[in-house]
Amino acid sequence: MKRQNQSSVVEFILLGFSNFPELEEQLFGVFLVIYLVTLMGNAIIIVVISLDQSLHVPMYLFLLNLSVVEVGFSAVIMPEMLVVLSNEKTMITFAGCFSQMYFILLFGGTECFLLGAMAYDRFVGICHPLSYPMIMNRRVFMKLIIFSWISGIMVATVQTTWVFSFPFCGNNEINHLSCETPAVLELACADTFLFEIYAFTGTILIVMVPFLLTLLSYVRILFAILKMPSTTGRQKAFSTCASHLTSVTLFYGTASMTYLQPKSGYSPETKKLMSLAYSLLTPLLNPLIYSLRNSEMKRALIKLWQRKVDLHTFLN
Repeated sequence: MKRQNQSSVVEFILLGFSNFPELEEQLFGVFLVIYLVTLMGNAIIIVVISLDQSLHVPMYLFLLNLSVVEVGFSAVIMPEMLVVLSNEKTMITFAGCFSQMYFILLFGGTECFLLGAMAYDRFVGICHPLSYPMIMNRRVFMKLIIFSWISGIMVATVQTTWVFSFPFCGNNEINHLSCETPAVLELACADTFLFEIYAFTGTILIVMVPFLLTLLSYVRILFAILKMPSTTGRQKAFSTCASHLTSVTLFYGTASMTYLQPKSGYSPETKKLMSLAYSLLTPLLNPLIYSLRNSEMKRALIKLWQRKVDLHTFLN
């Protein structure tokens, strides 16, 4: 009977903002611009760091990995979201929904651990500058990167497989912009209490633990900054930390509110807005926060652009 129930739903309907059809056209334009700027900003970071050997140090290689995650995260969510906004109701196959949920969890989980690793890297760099090359050596860096990606893969595999093991035998309308776990789980025709306990515990470990470690790292960094003799140095460090913490808080805060809430915690529209905060704003802001405010990245970008201009001049 369970297998029959599972096969009764072969596709889902993503409702998006169908309750506000007058807004969908404007939202489509705004989201399209955000998506293109996000892809361009993160692609520039990937190219610049890949081509400039002087940036092949842990700080920037972490950033390169983060940009890869942001591009993947945006590519999984945004195209489908734009399709949803351009149609009253958008069909997505069972397999398509499974794939989208899997990659949302993979990139989201990986980003959680990467942000934590980046905060630790900054903590070592600012608080233990003389020991930095020894503490954050290539072996440690590779372990942190591999751990982040494997953790994301494990979270995605376990959670997605478990969610789609439930029978879906009735309503197939997902009142959301994408196949995120809480929205899909509401349609399950079975008792999901055990899974919700697992998901709650897993989210605390995956989201809150890296966030608290990040917060602890920045508290230590703050004390180190206050001891700096140079006012200019303190202001620059404060500016960088404030920007990073804004991005981290936005991502961790909205993600935890989405995945730690009870089923009836927020209205569907509020859930959609929180989802937009970490699926749109964080990938958009990260290139600005980590690059445009970083003198080394700007120097590398100018150097790359100058090389391109010189090549163009030479060919002409």
